[in-house]
Formats: sequence, C-alpha cells, structure tokens
Amino acid sequence: MLRGGLWCLALALLAPGANAQTFELSGHAEVETRIFPFSPAFPEQKRSTVSPSLALQPEFRIEWNDRQDRITAIPFVRLDADDDERTHGDVRALNWTHRAQNWDLVAGIDRVFWGVAESRHLVDVINQADLVENLDEEDRLGQPMVNFNYFTRFGAFGVFVLPGFRERTFPDREARLRGSSPILADDARYESGAEQRHVDFAARWWHTVGGLDIALAHFHGTGREPRLVPEMRSGEDVFVPFYDQIDQSSATALYAVGNWLLKFEGLTRSGQGDRFFATVAGFEYTIPGVFGRRPDLGLLAEYHYDGRDAAAPPTGFDRDVFVGARLTLNDPEGTELLAGAIIDQSDQATTFTLEAERRLGDRWTIEMEARLFVNVPPSDTLLYGIRRDDHLLLRLSRFF
Repeated sequence: MLRGGLWCLALALLAPGANAQTFELSGHAEVETRIFPFSPAFPEQKRSTVSPSLALQPEFRIEWNDRQDRITAIPFVRLDADDDERTHGDVRALNWTHRAQNWDLVAGIDRVFWGVAESRHLVDVINQADLVENLDEEDRLGQPMVNFNYFTRFGAFGVFVLPGFRERTFPDREARLRGSSPILADDARYESGAEQRHVDFAARWWHTVGGLDIALAHFHGTGREPRLVPEMRSGEDVFVPFYDQIDQSSATALYAVGNWLLKFEGLTRSGQGDRFFATVAGFEYTIPGVFGRRPDLGLLAEYHYDGRDAAAPPTGFDRDVFVGARLTLNDPEGTELLAGAIIDQSDQATTFTLEAERRLGDRWTIEMEARLFVNVPPSDTLLYGIRRDDHLLLRLSRFF
C-alpha cells in the first residue's frame, strides 16, 4: 500500500517553486484504557479486566504554488497490551492534492466520508472499516485512490479510481469483542481472481440547495463488508472472510430547518445474494439554552431497515431503532456528552452507548466511552458472542 503513495513525497521536493514551500506538523498521541467488568464468554479469551494501549497519529503537510498543491501524510500506529491484532499500523493518508478554480485532484492514499446519519455509516463504501479500533466503524483504513472532482453551479461531480483493496481488521482470537468464533482475516477469499489487486470505481454527485444537502453515488468493485463463511479448522469452528464483487447505488440527504436537522441515507446493492435495499432515516432536534442557561440539548432518533438475505454479510441493523440525546455545554472546554441506545425490534436486544469529551487546556483532551449489551438472545448471531464484553474506555490525548 505504501508503494503507491511514496512518490508524493518526492514530488514535494522536486516540484517547481519548492523554495516557496510551507511545512506543518500536527497530530496527537494518546493513552487509552479499556475496562471489562465481566469475565469473557469463551475460555480462550484473555481475562484481563484492564486493557491499556498507546497510539500515535502525526500529520505532515507541505504546501506550495500559493497553496494550490499539497502533500499530506498521516501515519497511525497503536500498541495494545492484550490484542495482537489491535497492535497495528496504517497509513491513513499519503497523497498529493492539487486545487484549481473549479476542480481538484487527489492522488495517493486518503479517507472519504459520505454518510450523514448518527448511528450507522450506511453508504460509506470507499474506505474499509478498522474494527480493531472500535466497533462503531468510525475509524477507517487509508485507501489508495485517484479522485477527480469538478465543481459547477449545478453541483459537484466526483470520480474515483481505487487501485487496491484493504481487508477488514478483526480482533485476535484471544481478544475481547471478537465474537462467537475466531475470524481468520489472513485467510480471506475473493470472488475476483485479481483479489486485492482488483481496481474498483465510484462516482458521486452532490449539491446544496438552501438548507438541503443531497448526494447520489454509485460504486462498482470489491465489497468492503465480507461474508463470514463458517469452517472447521483443527476441530474448531472459525469464520473465513469472503469478499464479493458488488454494485451499490446510494443517496443521502441532510435538511436543516429551524431547530430540526433531518437525515437520510439509502442504498440498493447487488452481488451479495439477492439485490436488497437498506436505509437509515431520522432527525436531531436542538433545544437551545436548555434549563435557561448556555447548554444546548439535542434529541436524536433514527430508524434502520436492511432487507438483505442470509447470503449477504451479517448486519445488526435489519429493523432497529436508535434514540439518543446530545448535551453541549458551550463552555470554554468544549464539553459534550452523547447517550444513546440501539434497540432491535425483533428480539429487543439493546446496545447502550455513552460518550463524553472535554478539553484540558489548549493541548489535552479526555474522553470516555461506555458500551453495554443488554437482553441479547442466542438467536442474535452478532451480539451474542460479545454479550459479556460490556466495557468502559478512557482516553487521554495530547495534541501537537
């Protein structure tokens, strides 16, 4: 993966006007601890109650040509005490960006986010999820790409050429949050004979009209969600990832009116069983100056539907409801709290989450995340394997 982006660094040094470069270094380092109050569900899993880790993510930027050209490099590394797979590194970005009056071009490794919903990133299909970082799929692996965007008064048009596939990361067989059976990520299989060398393509149009942000997109290539094929290896039940070739068309809409923020994501996908439709839609309503003071309270609700059949990759969002609240204190420390629950309508299995963040001075932040799995029946194949993996995460970050 690195080979496709290393030329970017040489370009910055050899480019015309190199003597007019500007250089910027930023990023963060963090100390993180995950606390698991209950013993694991499976005997081979480590029984550590406290699981610490360290992470570093510097960001390097070089700009020249009146800031029309930029090299960006964002490496990432984590050292984890208990999960060998979570001890990993990645290049989140290593690319050259050129900006002109009505177009731009990105070549190298980058991350792209398309979703608008709070509780599920349904339409994001460019970058692979880094599941060893967090189950919420907020963290994404860097993707090799060439991305060209053209801007008009009728909206922006973007095309992506994606020459290389990133396999999904999964927790180690002895780690917490691994699920009911180990996943042999290193034995992944592909529908395409080109495997990781398959070249994928995507296109997107997006536009803003008043308070409405809308977007349409299409993706053709290797699906980022693998099917998990059960196998027996040395007398043990395991899963082997299988990556299909898919076509996915999607739409998003975000509409702001008064104190309301209405959100929609929808897609239709073929290539993983029968063609299916999936959507997440909901709202966030903000009550400013709640209790007559500075804090703002946001009330959130979203509904999930996913019509995939058993031949598709598993999902925990077939017919679920998300409800939550966001409290923003509007204080100098930027204190925010988010509490929510995702409830499965079919079996009432519930995932509770609580997130809080606060700055400590100019360069430090402290964060807390808690996740609880409640009322999980054996029929819930995704959550049952992690039913005893309730955990509290504490993170202290230093920015530079």
